[in-house]
Amino acid sequence: MARDKKKRKQYVNPTQGKNSGEINEFGEYVDGGDETLVDIVEVKEVAQDFFEKHQSSILILIVGGVLLLGGYLAYSFGFKAPKEAAAMEAIYKAQEQFAQDSFILALENPGGGFEGFLDIIDNYGSTKSGNLAKYYAGISYLNLGRTEDAINYLESYRSNDDITSIMKAGALGDAYAESKNYDKALSLYKIAANYEDNDFLTPYYLYKYAILNKVQGNNPEAITAFETIINKYPESNEAGEAERYAAMLK
Repeated sequence: MARDKKKRKQYVNPTQGKNSGEINEFGEYVDGGDETLVDIVEVKEVAQDFFEKHQSSILILIVGGVLLLGGYLAYSFGFKAPKEAAAMEAIYKAQEQFAQDSFILALENPGGGFEGFLDIIDNYGSTKSGNLAKYYAGISYLNLGRTEDAINYLESYRSNDDITSIMKAGALGDAYAESKNYDKALSLYKIAANYEDNDFLTPYYLYKYAILNKVQGNNPEAITAFETIINKYPESNEAGEAERYAAMLK
């Protein structure tokens, strides 16, 4: 009976049906060659040894993860959020001047000590308002006839949804048309017209696409675009003119 009190060995048998060893006369497992003998106490000791040897590295990883998370939260709530708020407060005066077609003032000096779109881009370019200022700057320069500047700012504007993507493509189409790069303008008008089915914007840019094709002498393409407006958007502002031009070109 004394032998029954001996420490027992536990084992894991990953190869059922192979040589599984045998139990000796003391009730202990003897490795048959194909089994993995595991001493639970030894496993625990190995794990403890590993932690003791590498605890510095493990703690560095843990602390590093905490610091990264803390840094992200600090940036988001301690730096980014206040900067977003400041940019929103700064841009509204320039937007007022833009709405009144005072494009130079909107760009450079909207008054009252407020920053224009150009300064907002420089100081808050990483914010949503700073990004929006790039679109306003592009449209302002387009209205001032400075098409190269308009293209640069519009290209740098990051559109975040279907509507702003359409408007960006359409405004770039206008800028390239003003620059007499008609092929590029046509491709952008086509993108704007086909980006999403919008009852207001789609016929608007489809009409521009049709008119530019007409000017370029591509009458079949122009007629197709005009007829699309007539058939799909009969209530649009462009439908009446589309009917007139389509009849003229046939």
